[in-house]
Amino acid sequence: MGIAQDFVLIIVAGLFGAILAHALRLPLLVGYVAAGIFVGPFTAGPTVVQIHDIETLAEIGVALLLFSLGLEISFKDLQPVRRIALLGGPLQVALTVAAGSLGAKYLLAIPTTEAIWLGAMISVSSTMVVLKTLSAAGLTTTLASRVMIGLLVVQDLAVIPMLIVLPQLGGPPETILPSLAKSLALSALVLAVIHVAGTRLLPGFLKFINEWGSPELFLVSVVSIGVGIGYATHLAGMSFALGAFVAGIILSESEFSHQALTTIEPLRDIFGLLFFVSVGMLFDPAFALANGLKIALTVAAIFAGKALITGSIARAFGYVNMAPWIIGLGLSQIGEFSFVLARTSFTAKLISTDTYNLAITATVLTMALTPLVSAAALPLGRRFRA
Repeated sequence: MGIAQDFVLIIVAGLFGAILAHALRLPLLVGYVAAGIFVGPFTAGPTVVQIHDIETLAEIGVALLLFSLGLEISFKDLQPVRRIALLGGPLQVALTVAAGSLGAKYLLAIPTTEAIWLGAMISVSSTMVVLKTLSAAGLTTTLASRVMIGLLVVQDLAVIPMLIVLPQLGGPPETILPSLAKSLALSALVLAVIHVAGTRLLPGFLKFINEWGSPELFLVSVVSIGVGIGYATHLAGMSFALGAFVAGIILSESEFSHQALTTIEPLRDIFGLLFFVSVGMLFDPAFALANGLKIALTVAAIFAGKALITGSIARAFGYVNMAPWIIGLGLSQIGEFSFVLARTSFTAKLISTDTYNLAITATVLTMALTPLVSAAALPLGRRFRA
C-alpha cells in the first residue's frame, strides 16, 4: 500500500499517543511526538517506510498549523498590556536568545551557528500549553494572564524574522551580510505585497464565497489562501510555513477570522498530527539514554533562565507581588514553534543530529512539566517574600 500504509500507521500511533498523553494530563502534541519515536527508524516494532513522502505531508501540516496560529493572534490582546508586550516582549526574546546561545556555546560546547538556532528555539514559549494551563485553572482573565498572552503574541510574531534571518547564518562568513540584506529586502517586498493583497482583496473574496452558503467551498477557499500564500513565499526564497503564518495573521483582523479558524481546525489537527509525528520520527531515543544528566541540567537551566528573564522584565515594568512569579514560571517552557525551527534547521543541515535531539527532548520535557512548574509559582513567591 506504500504511503497509505504509513499514513494509517501514523494516524493509529498518534491516536494511542494522544490517549496516553490525555490520561497523563499532558499536551496531546507530546503524545504525537512519542508516537513518532515509536514508529520511527530508531526503535523496534512497526516502522514508517516512505519517510520522505510523510515529510512532504508534514510540511503541509506545519503550514496549516502556523496558518491557524496566525488566525488566533489578536492584536486586541495587546491593548491592555501593550507597554510590556511591545517593549518587554522583544527584550525578553533577545535576552533569551543571547543567554541560550551563550550557554549552548560555552557550557555545552555547541558550535556558534547551532547555538544561535538553539537559543532561538528556547526563546519562544508555548501558546497552546499556556492557554490550556490557564484555562484549566480558570485564570484567563487575571492581569498576569493578560500579560502572558500579550508576551506570547509578540513571541509568535518574533518567529517571522527568525525564519528569515537564521537560515542565512549557514553560509560562508563573507556572504552572510550580503545574503541577509538581500533576503530581508526581498522578504519585506513580498510581505508588503501579501499585506496589501490580504487586507484589500481577501476579505472581499471570502465575503463573496461566504454568501454562497457552502461550508465546503469556504473551507477550500481558506485552505487555498493559506497554502497558496505559503507557496508564493516559497517561490520567493522564504519558508513555506512562514507565508502561511503571515496569511493567518493578515486574516486574523478580518471579520471572517473566527469562521475561518473554526472551519480549518479539524483539517489542521490531522495534518498537525503528521507534523509532530514526523518530528518524533527523527529523534533517536539512544541519545536520551546516553545523555540523561546533560538533558536534565539543560531543562533545569531553561526553566530557571527563562523564568528569571521574563519575571525580571515583568517586575521592571511595574508588575509586583506574585505577578512576576506567575508570569516568569508560566512562560518558562519551550513552545511549539521550537519544533518548526528545529525541523527547519535540521532538514537544511544547519544543526547536527545531537543538537536536534537535545532541542526536541528539552521542548517535550518542558511542555510536559509546565503544569507542575506553573503551580509552584505562588508557593515559591510567598516563600521568597517571607
